[in-house]
Amino acid sequence: MRPLFHPSPEDVTVEAILHALSDPVRAQIFAGVASADCAQICSAFADVSDRPVPKSTLSQHFKVLREAGLVRSERHGVEVRNTARLGELRERFGPLIEAIMQAHAKQQCETRAKAG
Repeated sequence: MRPLFHPSPEDVTVEAILHALSDPVRAQIFAGVASADCAQICSAFADVSDRPVPKSTLSQHFKVLREAGLVRSERHGVEVRNTARLGELRERFGPLIEAIMQAHAKQQCETRAKAG
């Protein structure tokens, strides 16, 4: 099995982070991983916004998040457990990630309010 690629903190770029979080599904997945108390398995995000996400698409989303430096993924048997690299990102970029995620949460609330 091929090892999972994780960029070192100094190789993480703002552009890669913004690209990874520009997709609403990935932003929602990252928000879920970042707010969790423990590592999250990929299948926990099989439904995003009440819509099913195919396994292959979910794998691709996690790959983009991982290669952007947003999550650390570790294989445990057949599962891949994911944690947010918030500490490393905060050290390198200050409050950038928190600001992006706050804006994402606000947008989600506004979208729900309009729909409901």
